[in-house]
Amino acid sequence: MSHVTTHVLDSSVGRPAVGVAVELQDPSGLVLATGTTNADGRVASLGPDRLAAGAYRLVFATGAYFAALGTPTFYPRVTLDFDLADVEAHYHVPLLLSPFAYSTYRGS
Repeated sequence: MSHVTTHVLDSSVGRPAVGVAVELQDPSGLVLATGTTNADGRVASLGPDRLAAGAYRLVFATGAYFAALGTPTFYPRVTLDFDLADVEAHYHVPLLLSPFAYSTYRGS
C-alpha cells in the first residue's frame, strides 16, 4: 500500500468525486507520483510504500473535475501541505469538496 493515500468526496452532490487528478509532490514541487480518483473517489496507488520524514504536498485538479461536470468553481486546484513525521505510519488525507468550499483532515 502507498505510504500516502487519499480520497475525494463531492459534498455538493453527496457522492465520490470520480476522475480527479492528484499529484503527490515534495516541497520543491517535484512530482513524486500521480493518480486519478476511481469510482469510489479513491486513488488506488499514490506513490511509494515508504517515504522519508518531511514535508509533502497533495495537489488536486478540482477545476478540471468541475469543468467536466459543467459546474463553475472558485478553486481551480486544491493544494494540501502536510508533514509526514512517522515513517512507520500510514497517512490518509481525504478531501471534502464542493464548487466553492473544501475541507480536509488526517484520516485513518
